[in-house]
Amino acid sequence: MTPVLIIGGGIALLLLVIGLVVSTREEKKFVEERLERFTREAGTSVVAAQPTTSPMAEYLTRQVTRFSWGQSLSRELARADLKLKVGEYLMVMLLSAVGVGVVAWSMGGRTTLSAIIGAVIGVFLPRMYVGRLKNRRLQRFDEQLGDMLNLMVNGLRAGYSTVQALESVSKELPPPISDEFRRVVQEMQIGLSMETAMENLLRRIPSKDLDLVITAMNVQREVGGALAEILDTLSETIRERVRIKGEIRVMTSQQMFSAKFLSVLPVLVILAMYFANRPYMENFYKRDQWTFLGIGALVVAAVMVIIGYNVMKKIGEIEV
Repeated sequence: MTPVLIIGGGIALLLLVIGLVVSTREEKKFVEERLERFTREAGTSVVAAQPTTSPMAEYLTRQVTRFSWGQSLSRELARADLKLKVGEYLMVMLLSAVGVGVVAWSMGGRTTLSAIIGAVIGVFLPRMYVGRLKNRRLQRFDEQLGDMLNLMVNGLRAGYSTVQALESVSKELPPPISDEFRRVVQEMQIGLSMETAMENLLRRIPSKDLDLVITAMNVQREVGGALAEILDTLSETIRERVRIKGEIRVMTSQQMFSAKFLSVLPVLVILAMYFANRPYMENFYKRDQWTFLGIGALVVAAVMVIIGYNVMKKIGEIEV
């Protein structure tokens, strides 16, 4: 355990030094404090203050979001509705990689390869969790979009403005659609235009049905027309699309499950055999005159699994 303790202590010391350095230079930003608390009309609270984060997480967030992959991580967290910043998410991935790596190292004969395999698995576990939350939330949003349009149509016909209709959606409907439109209303209250707020919503919720609704609203503001009638027609179309997509999802669920299960099964079998009988699996990459055959067999198997998964997934994907 000595190398593991040395590595863990080095990482902890490095994180501590970064935290101390950043905390001494941390300055509170006036604009961020103003945006944390503001009130809606009629005196109700819009959002609670965001939880404070460590200076080290703030520093990592600022540094990472300068790159495209950091911005992509930020969008993934927003779509999954996780109250984590990019720096905090990276720290969770690091802890997961170290934890799973140590467990795999102890179970796999205390070899470097076992630790690497465990670390890779630990890195992907948080991403799998975030992806699952994101897909589930996007599906629920699409299912609620028809009710949202009906509520907006009723509000517009009753004499509400577009902003008031959006605010009624944020009050009356359940999450996640209420949370997203509450954020749209908040952004307009602090000075953003409706076009910008809707573009931000579409960036957080990459839905084709939502894109159709936003396009219709933008066109109506430019050329005029009865927005209630337009949204009423869109509501019927979107409801039908949601119904058809639900039927397709049910009919293709077995195909998609088979693709995932058959693709993951060989990897699980290889990992189980490696940790249960490591000398047997070492024959694939043991240094002798047949090394290229073992490594070539593993590469060919991996390529065939990837191709098979993509083919089965393509068969199950039906555009509506």
